[in-house]
Amino acid sequence: MRSKLNKKKFKCILKKVFVWVMFLIFTIVFAVTLRVFFFASFVIPSDSMSPTLIQGDYVFVNKMIPGPRVFKSWDFLNGRDLSMTRLKGYRKIKRNDVIVFNYPYSNRNKVKLDFNVFYIKRCVAIPGDTFYIDKGIYRVKNIPDILGNYDNQKLLRMSQRKFHSNIFNCFPYSNHYKWNIRNFGPLYIPGERDTVSIDTVNICLYQKLIEYETQQSVSIKDGHVFIDNKLVYEYVFSQNYYFVAGDNVLNSRDSRYWGLLPEDHIVGKAFVIWLSKNPNNNKWEWDRFFKRI
Repeated sequence: MRSKLNKKKFKCILKKVFVWVMFLIFTIVFAVTLRVFFFASFVIPSDSMSPTLIQGDYVFVNKMIPGPRVFKSWDFLNGRDLSMTRLKGYRKIKRNDVIVFNYPYSNRNKVKLDFNVFYIKRCVAIPGDTFYIDKGIYRVKNIPDILGNYDNQKLLRMSQRKFHSNIFNCFPYSNHYKWNIRNFGPLYIPGERDTVSIDTVNICLYQKLIEYETQQSVSIKDGHVFIDNKLVYEYVFSQNYYFVAGDNVLNSRDSRYWGLLPEDHIVGKAFVIWLSKNPNNNKWEWDRFFKRI
């Protein structure tokens, strides 16, 4: 009799353990699915997006804008380059969206998707735009919209401060394009299937992007441009690119300095501050909780 009771008790315990294990597995799978396909959380490490975002803000990012990314293969575990594909999202990135992305230029000599380094900036120009900076103010040709933090841009325009050359001079760091953070461009932002004429002058604007897409070297010989030793006069881009900038225009390393952002580097759109903690005194910033971006 006692043996039967012990067996019954054991089966009951086993059933409870099974239920809890299945619940735990379901919870983990659900959390991973949300993290991979829908939402992610990131903490703001600097003031480059101030005043919109400040150091210590925690933001939720919507991966359905422009769509979640998944690995094409696991070859990167063997030391090869990380390769990802994007699933369909419910809309594209728009001007003035605040986006999180993998930093493309950890290696200054080429574009490479660094899965361990994330930036957050505001998109100020999208594929097909011609972007320029006129006396500190961000502009897109034929678009009257205010782009980025206009008040901070006005401060840059009115400032009498003399900037160090490392701050003032910017992309593409070429004698042909002596651009700076007050006067920049015009720069055409290529999109998928865009055909762009290429010559020995403007190649410096697009060389790293072309080498990233083709995985081939770009060179100039005898006054002509070559891709993998093939003479070219134009190039058809295979993905979209964006120009991104921090709202804190005087303290942000962004597209003004390192160039265009490939679409496959974008994680998603930041849409709300769900938590905020002052890193200087460890106090909660209650007025910033659940503040829309």
